[in-house]
Amino acid sequence: MHKLFGRNAHRILILAVFILVGCSLSTTPPPKQHTSEIHTINLEIAQVAQPISQETPMIEATAEATPEVIGPESYPPPVNPLTGLPVSDEAILNRRPMVVKISNYPPLVRPQAGIGAADLVFEHYTEGGITRFSAVFYSQSPERVGSIRSARLIDYELVPMYQGLLVFSGASIGVEKRIYGSEDVARRIPGSEEVAPLGDIPPSEFADRAYKGVLYGRPYFWRDETIEIPHNMFANTAAIWELAAQEGHAQRPNLMGMAFSEQLPDNPAGSGNLVDVRYRTTRVRWEYDVVSGRYYRWADGDPHGDANTGEQVSAANVIIVYTGHYFTDIIESVWQDSVSYSVQITVWPEGDAIIFRDGLRYEGRWLRPTRPDLMRFETNDGQVLYLKPGNSWIQLVPLPEQMIEGEEWVRYE
Repeated sequence: MHKLFGRNAHRILILAVFILVGCSLSTTPPPKQHTSEIHTINLEIAQVAQPISQETPMIEATAEATPEVIGPESYPPPVNPLTGLPVSDEAILNRRPMVVKISNYPPLVRPQAGIGAADLVFEHYTEGGITRFSAVFYSQSPERVGSIRSARLIDYELVPMYQGLLVFSGASIGVEKRIYGSEDVARRIPGSEEVAPLGDIPPSEFADRAYKGVLYGRPYFWRDETIEIPHNMFANTAAIWELAAQEGHAQRPNLMGMAFSEQLPDNPAGSGNLVDVRYRTTRVRWEYDVVSGRYYRWADGDPHGDANTGEQVSAANVIIVYTGHYFTDIIESVWQDSVSYSVQITVWPEGDAIIFRDGLRYEGRWLRPTRPDLMRFETNDGQVLYLKPGNSWIQLVPLPEQMIEGEEWVRYE
């Protein structure tokens, strides 16, 4: 049972007059579970709700205050277009967002450093049923983030989406070809054409903004000797932003598409107090907290923390994004004659999405029509679906028909 309480307003004229307005909403959604299996393609073919409280201005009783709406086409300064919140210094927005690869497996990498400071976090499959994070930093610049791991094909899509920098430890030959171009990789890695024959691939538009950790030392990247390899590489986002500026990569990006409002969207699909996402080797739970108005993250039954702050990871919005997942011919690893292939996650052109905010659930669509477009969200009838101002976690999951029964699901209550 959830309750939405209206605002209390009062005016003092000669006598004290008190007006109380109340309303209640009750939703009881059924649990949801999707099942089936992952498809395969060749890469060359593919490419109780928290009350929302606002001060009521002293206006005539017949007038209503219109809640501020931010985006999706314009953002008043100094508002961050990725969170809908103002930044402390507008100059922060003159740098490019940074997509940072952060490990989520094995569990010993938790709590990760700096993960709670990201404006957006995409959780995605790598291979073998494990997940990894592509964390988008923009408004905050922690000096220790990690552990840093290797890039995947999803980053070939996310970096141009945010016109950003890529921060990663390295990548398979096939993924590096997508980033740097096959000619560059062939020059650096003799025999790479025999290992990963993907043909002639031009460099990506962000090749000169891809910061590969194994090529740098302090203050940009370093290894913590108290942690076992390969889980001990960390990055300093502040230092990398300074380096990027020196190299001419400090242009202010034009980030349009996300939309925010403190006011709850109309017509919720039901309650959204608990979100349960089951990946093959990890289980994620988000629980809504009425007092803070935020969702708190649990991983495999334990509170998921940030090593820098000691606080549990939380989000203003939790977003389920259903995308096609397809095996490619890129080899990510070989272990005891077992080959793991890279997965292409098709974050284009559109698909189903579920947004959880303020203890409620909203079902709609995600859209990314062209490569430079940010992912935006709409209702099923084409209206803007507004996020709550604040950070967002995006859970990328396979299409319902691709999920493996008993091993993968999305449930909520």
